[in-house]
Amino acid sequence: MVSRAVGVLALQGAFREHAQALRRLGAEIQEVRLPADLAGLSGVVMPGGESTTMRRLLATRGLDTALCDFHAAGGALWGTCAGAILLARDIAGDSDVPGLPPALGLLDMAVQRNAYGRQVDSFTTPLTVQELQAPFEAFFIRAPAITRVGAGVEVLAQYGGQPVAVREGRLLATTFHPELSGDDGMHRLFLNLL
Repeated sequence: MVSRAVGVLALQGAFREHAQALRRLGAEIQEVRLPADLAGLSGVVMPGGESTTMRRLLATRGLDTALCDFHAAGGALWGTCAGAILLARDIAGDSDVPGLPPALGLLDMAVQRNAYGRQVDSFTTPLTVQELQAPFEAFFIRAPAITRVGAGVEVLAQYGGQPVAVREGRLLATTFHPELSGDDGMHRLFLNLL
């Protein structure tokens, strides 16, 4: 059982579902809404949601700088769907939104927002994920596509020839929603980074 405290960014999105999965694995959960909520945590999950709204909320609350400092001090970060966009170094389509605060830019990858289509184009598919024993049922909902990864980024899973789960050091990104699958395998993989 995991005894380390893990945060779940609780600004929007399916943060409760992430918290439930992590609790099933024995983690202590702290909802993160302000920089002070990061104290004592080993890792933070950044769930899906609307990435431009999330970026504005992070900047307004000072969480953008706080999360970068948290990672620099040894904390692990996992971004799912919109959370993966927050981690990306390059984001296609950013110039279309005036006054948008920068993303965290910690993970050496480029993403294209909403690359898999609109809400009505959502789908599930089994994925082969490195370090997981069985295929993982992945939910893609207005998902971004990872269009480039740096030399130090490990691709853990692909769909249609494109990376959909990647890891770089203490950073993990998935373009799908693992919290909706009922399979805690990806959450276990994240806890192993701590």
